[in-house]
Amino acid sequence: MSIKHYFAIAFIGLGLLFSVGCSTKEKKTQKPNIIYILADDLGYGDLGCYGQDEIRTPHIDQLAKEGIKFSQHYSGSTVCGPSRSVLMTGMHTGTTRIRGNKSVPLQPSDVTVAELLKDAGYVTAQMGKWGLGEAQTTGEPNKQGFDYFVGYLNQIRAHNAYPDWIWKNNDTMHLDNEVQIIPETYAKGIGMVATEKNTHTQDVFTQEAIKFIEQNKDTSFFLYLPYTLPHANNEAGYFDMIGMETPDMMGYDTVSKWNKSQQAFAAAISYLDQDVGKIVSKLKELGLEKNTLVIFTSDNGPHQEGGNDPEITDSNGPLRGLKRDLYEGGIRVPFIAWWPETIEGNRTSDHISAFQDFLPTACELANINAPENIDGISYLPELLGEEQNKHDYLYWEFYEQGGKQAVRFEKWKGVRLNVNENRDAPIELYDLSVDIGEENNVADQFPEVVAKLEQMMQKAHTPSEEFQFE
Repeated sequence: MSIKHYFAIAFIGLGLLFSVGCSTKEKKTQKPNIIYILADDLGYGDLGCYGQDEIRTPHIDQLAKEGIKFSQHYSGSTVCGPSRSVLMTGMHTGTTRIRGNKSVPLQPSDVTVAELLKDAGYVTAQMGKWGLGEAQTTGEPNKQGFDYFVGYLNQIRAHNAYPDWIWKNNDTMHLDNEVQIIPETYAKGIGMVATEKNTHTQDVFTQEAIKFIEQNKDTSFFLYLPYTLPHANNEAGYFDMIGMETPDMMGYDTVSKWNKSQQAFAAAISYLDQDVGKIVSKLKELGLEKNTLVIFTSDNGPHQEGGNDPEITDSNGPLRGLKRDLYEGGIRVPFIAWWPETIEGNRTSDHISAFQDFLPTACELANINAPENIDGISYLPELLGEEQNKHDYLYWEFYEQGGKQAVRFEKWKGVRLNVNENRDAPIELYDLSVDIGEENNVADQFPEVVAKLEQMMQKAHTPSEEFQFE
């Protein structure tokens, strides 16, 4: 840590040592608060600050204007479960425990960012979708470092934004909704849709988040907000319902060129944006904004579910691919960091980073050591405008659709498909510096680069009992 870097962090707490009016009475030094807001299936091109023309996101765009926007940030995976596992453990999908959406819980030996921050004196809370362990397993949020949890444990049950109940710690929080069972799938615990909609979980999560901020304004806190918008309700089609569920259509129901599903998709994003604004307003109201890092990003690329057509709104921007792809559109996501008077505003960074980097960043903010076995590198220097360490490479593996692997190395991107059939299947190679849309496979022209990517894939993949290429 450079001297400048040290003082940039220390200065945040220094002002808290004295009360207003230059009193010499000491107060407990307060480490910076951390709020991590995670959208669900929001594409690289779904925000105004990333080029979106149709969908309104003024609050998130303002964060980007006042903070820093990353142009080359990557999710942990191309679907939600493993992406969240990477985020929580700081380990990529070649090493983290949960590498797919199969119901596998985190174990006591897995060290999460919430555990580390809690041990460092932070109060920790999550409101939203967990997806890393069901009830009565070792993966419950309260067993993985969170003091307080409100939300969904099962990422598939989270499709329904109007459930009759959600979890509150180890108990249930009943909501004023009625649901109808889909007999064919209910045995799996996922087959239900709302027939009476009164309470949207997005509203519950935001209300609980604001309450948590108010209750912990005098201490350091970590608030993880993995919202479920704009994910589709994949069960809704059974009743011929719109796949995206929001309490307010945000005016998009008047856009005649879109069908109802497309209107609802846009409304879901703007509704999410509205709640981001509420969180920021509460920080300002309480005078916490100068001691709080707010991060906004998405768990993977845009979906093509619930009647949504990402081509209509250009959800992946200039990128190729969607959710479940390891092309850029499936894993490159928006990333905005906001911290008034600490992060210089109106900046765009081309630093190559990923979800595994959050854990060491949070540890550096808390002035504690990160575990040695992680794959992440702190991006705090980049946020502060200092010299930033870089990854040798980034790696992903995915077990659906025939098995896939991908590597990002400097300007190069390698993608291997059909891994289940052939572990040595050819690697596609793209030069992202001139081909961000991955249209031209140049593997034949640069065999030495392909050979290097092959070595990286072999090195990055470690055996897993739960997830294996067939």
